[in-house]
Amino acid sequence: MSHEIQISVIDREGLVHHLLAPTDMNLNIMEVCKIHELPVKGECGGMAMCATCQVYIESDHILPDPSDDELAMLDQAFFVKNNSRLGCQIHLHEALEGLRVRLAPES
Repeated sequence: MSHEIQISVIDREGLVHHLLAPTDMNLNIMEVCKIHELPVKGECGGMAMCATCQVYIESDHILPDPSDDELAMLDQAFFVKNNSRLGCQIHLHEALEGLRVRLAPES
């Protein structure tokens, strides 16, 4: 069994980045983007206290419901859409193979 999945991240210029992401390190989307030097700030370090890692989910994957903290932060964020999530709150696992996200504009 592989401990990596491939996800696609569309940057703010519209370029698609196909990234290999380990599933055995409890990483989240924000961390994987930072590892691959994509322009995600993640100013709060993954605590759902900022929205600098906001992404739009563009694939049909089933994700856990957002926590109250995540919903509260998205309520204050700019450029929020129905498919907005905080990248720091989406931990990678095998079922997310092929996940496709788009980086939200910077505020």
